[in-house]
Amino acid sequence: MIDQNPVLALDNVSKVFGKGDTSIYAARSVSFALRAGRTLALVGESGSGKTTCARLIMREYQPDQGQLLFRGVPVTHSMAAYRRAVQMIFQDPFSALNPAHTVQYHLERPLRLHQKGLSAAQRKAAVAELLERVKLDPALMAAKFPHELSGGQRQRISIARALAVGPEVIVADEPTSMLDVSVRLGILNLLNEMKRSLGLALLYITHDIATARYVAEDIIVMYAGQIVEWGPTESVLNDPQHAYTRLLLSAVPDPDIRFAQSQYNAEMADVDNIRRLSAAPQPVISEVGPGHFIRPIAG
Repeated sequence: MIDQNPVLALDNVSKVFGKGDTSIYAARSVSFALRAGRTLALVGESGSGKTTCARLIMREYQPDQGQLLFRGVPVTHSMAAYRRAVQMIFQDPFSALNPAHTVQYHLERPLRLHQKGLSAAQRKAAVAELLERVKLDPALMAAKFPHELSGGQRQRISIARALAVGPEVIVADEPTSMLDVSVRLGILNLLNEMKRSLGLALLYITHDIATARYVAEDIIVMYAGQIVEWGPTESVLNDPQHAYTRLLLSAVPDPDIRFAQSQYNAEMADVDNIRRLSAAPQPVISEVGPGHFIRPIAG
């Protein structure tokens, strides 16, 4: 499951909260790799472990088992290069920016921290370039405060701030879920353009399968802390092999199909049993297609 030359990888990582009978696996033996110029979508319902994976990558949490690898080397506490290379775009663009500071300040601060040799004029030019990259006018935006911006503009500023340090990996945690539907496509197109033009490795975390299909070449389906199905996006979504994946797809409305005619009716009728069985540890891995894997439900 681990690519031979990924930029970043989780190798058999587990994170447990609590002790004894009250312990909960927020992540159980999770392995995946992020590669330059590609997007990996991590999908699942709330509480499935998606954000735990993001926090492990951002080193807010330390794994209880397994290891985090950056260019094949285990990440240690002293890796300043990792802090620069791995950046995050947050779900809520309204709380991600300090309301007391201007856009200019938000974009200059990472430059001051990570590119200390830049002059004031060079920082100003770099800020203008970042704003142009995210399709915002520097002359109009640099002096504004967050409360003067729309939700879509704030998220673009957050993306520009993540790009300011020249990252290799971007972790985008539900970056469109709090935005109006009318502006989501613009943000998704921006993420796709960033990936292609800058060669970034992108982890796109979402519960929205439609947006995952739009941005990701590869997809992981997660439930109860473990990965249950993964592979090329089109293969997994067009031919889902795990009952939980089919259950997720049953919740996606299709205007061309009557609800009673859904091909996933069997899963919809057996929700509780599928959840119960999918939550149990599933150590066996089966390849069901080229690069397409599942953890079959036991029993």
